[in-house]
Amino acid sequence: MSTELSKLEQVTQELKKLKTLNRELEAIIESSYDVIYITDKNGVTLKTNSAIERITGIPKEYYVGKNVDALMKRGILKSSVTHKVLKQKRSVSTIQYNYSGKETLITGNPVMNDEGEIEKVVTNIRDLSELNELQTALKKANELNNSYKQEIEKLKSSTKKEEDVIITNHQMKLIYEMAERIADVDATVLILGETGVGKDVLAKFIYSKSTRAKQGNFIKLNCGAIPSNLLESELFGYESGAFTGANAKGKPGMFELADNGILFLDEVGELSFELQVKLLRTLQEKEIRRVGATKTKKVNVRIIAATNRNLKEMVLNGEFREDLYYRLNVIPISIPSLKERRDDIWPLIQLFLTQINHRYKKDKRIDVKLNDFFYRYNWPGNVRELSNLIERLVLTTQEQEIKIQDLPLEYRESKNSSLAFAELMTLKEAVELAEEKVLSLAVQACKTTYEIADALNTSQPTIVRKLKKYHLKIKE
Repeated sequence: MSTELSKLEQVTQELKKLKTLNRELEAIIESSYDVIYITDKNGVTLKTNSAIERITGIPKEYYVGKNVDALMKRGILKSSVTHKVLKQKRSVSTIQYNYSGKETLITGNPVMNDEGEIEKVVTNIRDLSELNELQTALKKANELNNSYKQEIEKLKSSTKKEEDVIITNHQMKLIYEMAERIADVDATVLILGETGVGKDVLAKFIYSKSTRAKQGNFIKLNCGAIPSNLLESELFGYESGAFTGANAKGKPGMFELADNGILFLDEVGELSFELQVKLLRTLQEKEIRRVGATKTKKVNVRIIAATNRNLKEMVLNGEFREDLYYRLNVIPISIPSLKERRDDIWPLIQLFLTQINHRYKKDKRIDVKLNDFFYRYNWPGNVRELSNLIERLVLTTQEQEIKIQDLPLEYRESKNSSLAFAELMTLKEAVELAEEKVLSLAVQACKTTYEIADALNTSQPTIVRKLKKYHLKIKE
């Protein structure tokens, strides 16, 4: 009898614990500003929170027990992220208008059982309409203050306009924070990254935050755009009569024009071996000699170099001087590609659309499906490609709303997978690529390594080790 009572008491205690945990879980879900929507593997709604009433205007009790198919038939949902998650067996994000006409970002995440099968789908719904309203209000405020900005610009000693910088991604924030910290040191900076990621924007940002912005100019030279036989005179200048066709008075080079300022050498990996020697000597001695001159001239120039090539590999192949590489590589900064920082895509779209509409006196807007395409596309040309495509669409479309069918043919025919295998690779490399992608999504969705371990059905120490391996950090 006493044994039975003991078991009953134990069961009672366990029941109390479960009730307490259930209340805590209910409180956590209910306190979320975003909609949390949970369905089973058949698409039947198990639970949602009150935030859904703010976004859709329909009481949350209405959804419980209803299948997402029935909600689609009623017109409450246009498409189901739950179905996509069940079909693709991975996290899925999309942008769509909901029942009440509000633009929403919807992300569905699968919950796996011990057999690796999906037993539930947890969907997060964020209202983008409020962000759009804030964007409109900010635009009006900026227009209101435009006259004050113009007066301030007149008072500035420098007439150069600082380019707009979008810093939403956590990794990009760290990069720009470091760039601001090293703005006033004279050490050489080497910016690495794919074509179009914004290397020149970062270089101008460093210049704008430095005291050199008040003392000298920001001069950019594209080392790959000028023939090597002309590049030396462009860099170092020339004396009168130095060569046939030369200006009779001579001409200062980029180093002289950038004196007390910053010289940005873009595509530095394209420099010939002879110019690499002369550039190294200039960096060491801080003086230049014009073509055809007999005397040297002291210059106070900070060098920022950039390349999309692997300079270290070029050194090993004998294509780039090792001593110059280490002179340039004092502060290396690597900018991630746009597909590695997708949270920057939406703000960049808004920025470019606003700028291009203003430049061409247009009032175009982008359809939600096209926004979703932009978010999923891998952007081999990065930020530059995104900017150029938006400008092209604004100028070539007839309607005010730009839709996905307005895309050029080469974009519409693209398979455009966010997890793309561009070339043949080993199974180990393919597994690592997929693993890194899943973990990248997890650090965006989860707040702790324990949550990630639970979501991915593995141990917390394994998650810590994997995050360290792929240099990933949980989003703060």
